[in-house]
Amino acid sequence: MMDREVELLAIGAGPSNLALAVALEELAPDDLARNSLVIERAEAVQWQRGLLLPWTKSQVSFLKDLVTRRNPRSRFSFLNYLHSVGRLDDFINMGSFTPYRIEISDYLNWVADSLTKVRLELGQDCVSVEPRRDASGSLNGWITRLGDGSAIASRYLVFGAGRDPHIPAVFAGLPASRLIHSTQYRPRVAGLSRELPYRVAVIGSAQSAAEMFRALQDDLPNSEVTWLMRAIGLSAYQTSKFTNELYYPSFVDKFFEARPEGREQILREMHHTNYSGVAPSLLESLYSDLYTDRLAGLNRKRLITMVDVAAAREEADEAVLELADRRTGAVTRLHRDLIFLGTGFAKQMPGIVRGLGAALGLAEITVNRRYRLALDEPSAAACYLQGVNEGTHGIADTLLSVLADRAADTVADILAHRPRVKVNGHRPADSSALVTVRVPADGRVGR
Repeated sequence: MMDREVELLAIGAGPSNLALAVALEELAPDDLARNSLVIERAEAVQWQRGLLLPWTKSQVSFLKDLVTRRNPRSRFSFLNYLHSVGRLDDFINMGSFTPYRIEISDYLNWVADSLTKVRLELGQDCVSVEPRRDASGSLNGWITRLGDGSAIASRYLVFGAGRDPHIPAVFAGLPASRLIHSTQYRPRVAGLSRELPYRVAVIGSAQSAAEMFRALQDDLPNSEVTWLMRAIGLSAYQTSKFTNELYYPSFVDKFFEARPEGREQILREMHHTNYSGVAPSLLESLYSDLYTDRLAGLNRKRLITMVDVAAAREEADEAVLELADRRTGAVTRLHRDLIFLGTGFAKQMPGIVRGLGAALGLAEITVNRRYRLALDEPSAAACYLQGVNEGTHGIADTLLSVLADRAADTVADILAHRPRVKVNGHRPADSSALVTVRVPADGRVGR
C-alpha cells in the first residue's frame, strides 16, 4: 500500500529534471504531464547552491538553457526569463554570453514556478528506490521511499540528482565538523565566525577549490589559508572552438557509437576542457590576490604544489595533515582547524542508483542511447538516468550543454514505451495495450 502513486516520478529538481519537466509540458500528452511529479530534497530550487557566490559565472552560453536548442520559441527560455523579470536590456548591455551563476539559479527557480502541468515538491528527500513487482513477479514499477517515511509508486522513474560528493578516504579519520566539501561551502561557512583566525586548508586544483580559496578571503578574512594540490600548479581550462564542438548534442551519437578504445581516448583528451582546470578570469584574480598579500607582508595565503595528503588525523583538538612532497619524498606536518574539499564527485554511480541496481540483480548499470536503464527482464516500467552517463554519452552528459536535447530524447522514449492509457473512462482511438488510470479529484493516481 503506497502513500501515493504517479505515472512518472523525477528525483531531483536541478537543471536535468527541470528540462525534463519543460519537455513534458511541451511534448507529452496532458495526462502524462499532469501525472508527473518532480521531488527535491532542498527547500528551494537553486543551482550549485554550495558555491552560489555572487561573482561566479557560468562557462556555458545562455543559449544552452533548458529549452532553446530544442524549441527557441518556448516560453521557458532564458531570454523570456530575462524579459519577464525586466533585466533583458541590462543583460544585452553586459555583452556576455555567460550569465552569472546566481542568475542561472534564479532562472531555474523561475522555470519551476512557471510549470503549469508537472508538479514540483520541495523538501522531499529520497532515501531509496526499489523495484515493484506484481503477483507473478513481473517488474511493473518503482517504489521511492522518502526521508519522512512515506513512499511514492511510479511506472516511470527519472534520476537527475547528480553524483555523490567525493570525500577522499585519507580524511576518514577526521570528524565531519572539520571537513567542508564544496557542495556545502555556503551553509557551513555561514555558521562560522568571520572574526576568528582559523587555520584553513583547501584541497584540490580545479574550479571548485579555486572558488573556495577566493571566497574565503571575504568569508573568513582573518584566517590563514593554505592551498594544497598534487598538480605542479594551477592551469586554465584547455578549451577552444574546436573542442567545444565535442559538446554539441549531435556529438552524443558519435560518442555512443564509438568503440570502447575510442571513448576512452575522447574522455582522456577532453578531461582538461572541463576538469582539473580553472577559468582564466579567476586565475588572473587569484594571482593578483596572492601578489598583493605578499606585497603587504601578510603571508596569510599560500599554495603548496606537488604534495599528497598521506594521512589525516585528529590530535589535541586540531587536524594534523601529513604532507608527502612529490619531488623530494619529504614528509611534513600541517596543523589545521578546517579542511575545505574541492575534490569533486565520486566516479561510481550514485548510491541510490547502485542500490536499485543491486535490487534488480544487475551486473552492470548502463543505459541505452535514450538514457533508459538496461534491464535483464521485460518490464512494463522504465527507469532513466540523467547526468551520470559520461562513460556512454560523453563528457557533456554532466553539463548544461545537452539538457534540452536529452530531455526530448527521454520524453520520446517514454512515449514510445508507454502503453495507451484510458483516463477517467475516456478511451483513446488506439486501445492496444490499454491501461486504465483513475484520477481522483485530488490528482493522485491509482491503477
